[in-house]
Amino acid sequence: MGWPIGKASELSGVGIETIRYYEREGITPQPDRTAGGRRDYDSGTVAKLRFVKRCRELGFSIAAIKTLLKLSHSDDATCEEAGKIGQQNRVLVREKIADLKRMERALDELVASCRKGRTDCPMLQKLFAD
Repeated sequence: MGWPIGKASELSGVGIETIRYYEREGITPQPDRTAGGRRDYDSGTVAKLRFVKRCRELGFSIAAIKTLLKLSHSDDATCEEAGKIGQQNRVLVREKIADLKRMERALDELVASCRKGRTDCPMLQKLFAD
């Protein structure tokens, strides 16, 4: 006996609509159904949902997660392959960090131009500029 989707959501920390999305995308398997037609999640599926959630929190793409899930169920030596996927993701994260730092500097410049009592806001003017 398993759990309904609400309980699987609670146990995994993954929202109900996200669980349904993962099923549609083939990330997690379609659950068994009870005689009444409700989804019935087992502990293995809840564990996969937690795995996917952790991967998403680390910025892994859906494609990478699918590959990591396959690797996790393989009898082959897969650590090196998983490590390569992790390294690729780390590169993407570092690029995002660099982009965020550029955005922070740009915002620092824009906000620095704002002064209390001004009616002609340079920040708003720059954001509207062509």
